[in-house]
Amino acid sequence: MGGMSATPVTDAWLVVPLYQEAAVVGDVVAQARATFPHVVCVDDGSADESAERAREAGAVVVRHPLNLGQGAALQTGIDFVLSRTDATYLVTFDADGQHQVTDAVEMVRRAREENLAVVFGSRFLDRRTRPGLLKRIVLKLAVWVTNRSTGLRLTDAHNGLRVIRRDAAEQVELRQDRMAHATEIVAQLGRTGLPWAEHPVHLLYTDYSRAKGQSLLNSVNILVDLVFR
Repeated sequence: MGGMSATPVTDAWLVVPLYQEAAVVGDVVAQARATFPHVVCVDDGSADESAERAREAGAVVVRHPLNLGQGAALQTGIDFVLSRTDATYLVTFDADGQHQVTDAVEMVRRAREENLAVVFGSRFLDRRTRPGLLKRIVLKLAVWVTNRSTGLRLTDAHNGLRVIRRDAAEQVELRQDRMAHATEIVAQLGRTGLPWAEHPVHLLYTDYSRAKGQSLLNSVNILVDLVFR
């Protein structure tokens, strides 16, 4: 998960979609809260003890009684931060241990210093992240589709680590299920006309995250959805 920042980040909430991550989410939340004391996990109908593990680690937990998909979980988390907190920023953050807290800290700092409404994480701005060749091809194709459909020029379209300022978050209304929401949120944030940037991040591909992650076939299905819907 990366080293911790010395100064707690108190003006941002982490929004963590959560589904069947009982094995790791406790550690992910505990490590994140050393720097980001405010974490909301949206348990999207998990059948395991994900919600309990997240709560024990100090997260606020909001539960969907049914599995509605990651887009719906993100929207619930965004709505929670906007309606229940006075946070200036929210950070979308994965529950499986791939994201680095240090990257999130740098992205929030950059949003503050450069007056950015959105900072998108990108695993392709440096060489730390090493997806396999097929995954890289699929991700690059997703970038091409997303850039064509949203008008933003991103290098990494399906990266779940993002910093979103409150004024931008208020204009997000996700309706897509599965992973198509990743393009939808880029399009909606782009339409705000607010300033944005990309920031290099390091995604850790562990055996666990690979087993849990999007299969290549599912990734291809997502692209078909995006291109032909």
